[in-house]
Amino acid sequence: MNSEFVQKWQSQVKKGTLAFILLNVLKDNEFYGYELMEQVRKFTTIEIAEGTLYPLMNRLKKEGLVTSKWVEQESGIPRKYYQLTETGTETLTEMRVYWSRLETSIQKLTK
Repeated sequence: MNSEFVQKWQSQVKKGTLAFILLNVLKDNEFYGYELMEQVRKFTTIEIAEGTLYPLMNRLKKEGLVTSKWVEQESGIPRKYYQLTETGTETLTEMRVYWSRLETSIQKLTK
């Protein structure tokens, strides 16, 4: 058994689906970074680190899929909240169609 190969493969799958997962989390609500990580943990088995989350959120922002805003807190430091843009919503719809087709194909293959 090649567990090193499996670990690398799992890492690539995680990396490749993380943007899709984050856009799905943001589809109905805005969240700040820590909340995003908690939502990912709530709905998946994926552990996401700050060092992974924030560069990816910056990339999604550059792509025009999300916006961010700083919100002052009554106590503590301001928080950066993220939300989907209209382009992000449209992109997520396209991604969901692709994901559904891919999932169906993989289910057929693995039965």
